Amino acid sequence: AMSTALPNLEQLMISKLGSGHVYSDGDDPEEWDIDHINYIIHDINIISRFRKLRILDFCKAPLTGRYPVLFNFPLLQELSISYCQNLKFDLDMLRGFPLLEV
Repeated sequence: AMSTALPNLEQLMISKLGSGHVYSDGDDPEEWDIDHINYIIHDINIISRFRKLRILDFCKAPLTGRYPVLFNFPLLQELSISYCQNLKFDLDMLRGFPLLEV
């Protein structure tokens, strides 16, 4: 597994996947277009295994719903979320980042 091969990974960017691929839905997802039914689904929750992340960047990632596991990295210092229209979160979820710098 990637988390075993890279246990000290500190920086990760989650972005757009190729045609025909999507990330797994989060809690309370938006309805997908019917075209997504036959897409290959990738489990986004696997990144929760990278406990040493300090920088996490979501850019144009096809995420839909809430993903509590993506908001629980105690060493995270930088978080960037851009062009993720269907990603749901609230400020209370940021408690999972005690070292987050403003």
